[in-house]
Amino acid sequence: MKIAQNTVVSVNYKLSDAQNNLIEDGAQPMVYLHGGYENTLPKIEEELDGKEVGYSSTLQIEPEDAFGDYDPSLLKVEERSRLPEPLEVGMQFEGMAEGSDEEPTIFTVTEIADDKVVLDGNHPLAGMALRFDLSVIDVRAATEEEIAHGHVHGAHGHHHGDDTDEGDEGDHFRSQPLN
Repeated sequence: MKIAQNTVVSVNYKLSDAQNNLIEDGAQPMVYLHGGYENTLPKIEEELDGKEVGYSSTLQIEPEDAFGDYDPSLLKVEERSRLPEPLEVGMQFEGMAEGSDEEPTIFTVTEIADDKVVLDGNHPLAGMALRFDLSVIDVRAATEEEIAHGHVHGAHGHHHGDDTDEGDEGDHFRSQPLN
């Protein structure tokens, strides 16, 4: 089966920067619903469109087609007292970027020093050219439910009605508002 609109694609991948420094060695395959559902980067979909199981490729994606350029205006220094304790590097908080009346931004704690905290609203891979080593391992037709929901269900996809919290470690601080 060829990769096309409304197919579920399973891809083994390795993610590196442009200098081939490994960022992520995909221990689990990336499984996504193909066809503009924003389940993966558009350049990956473009590369894989019309391909079949067994297709392999190395694809370099520039920042503007990945996670954008690094925006220094999304860096904030806040008083530590404004944030909940215990506070750790890597925690994430929702807040508004300076002068923005758009969607809230997720800020990541990147540094803690005495009474100040550095928060970065950039994606961790912003400003980086990314190199993906891709290998298609499975292609199947999406179910009507997957198409209606806009994402994959089942193994390595999204689960509805699953009462377990497996894989949610650390998510408890993702929705802390910054006022």
